[in-house]
Amino acid sequence: MPDELLRPTIGTGVDLKVRPWRLMSQAYVAFFGGAIASTVITFLNARRLGVSAGRRGLILLTGVGGVAAVIAVFVLSGGDRDYPYGLRIAVRVIAVGCCLVQLHLQRPMDRAFQLRGGDYASLWGPGIGAVAGGIAADTLIEELVARSL
Repeated sequence: MPDELLRPTIGTGVDLKVRPWRLMSQAYVAFFGGAIASTVITFLNARRLGVSAGRRGLILLTGVGGVAAVIAVFVLSGGDRDYPYGLRIAVRVIAVGCCLVQLHLQRPMDRAFQLRGGDYASLWGPGIGAVAGGIAADTLIEELVARSL
């Protein structure tokens, strides 16, 4: 019977062939693409890291909260589509704040990945795609909100 102390626990249920993205690279996606882009990339990365389903649900919930906060800021600004600088800054602060919470939820499994000595995958392609999709989704949501005001 093998000793319990020597049984490997890091990597249980993790596909070691799929490489995750660096956590701090995801903050760039949040800054440029918004809360939706950040949530998509963070959720996909959490699956790559083997983050539990409960924590992945919290990642999605954080993203939904961020989108709701962006909509609230847009409504409170009167639906102004001219994007005053204050509104742009507020949207980015919300997105990066959501991203920081989402990164915190991934951190334990990212540390486990680092202990396994794996290399990270490049986020350039998926990140640019997520930023473009996030900007399009944010624009659509803001247009719908502006029409309903």
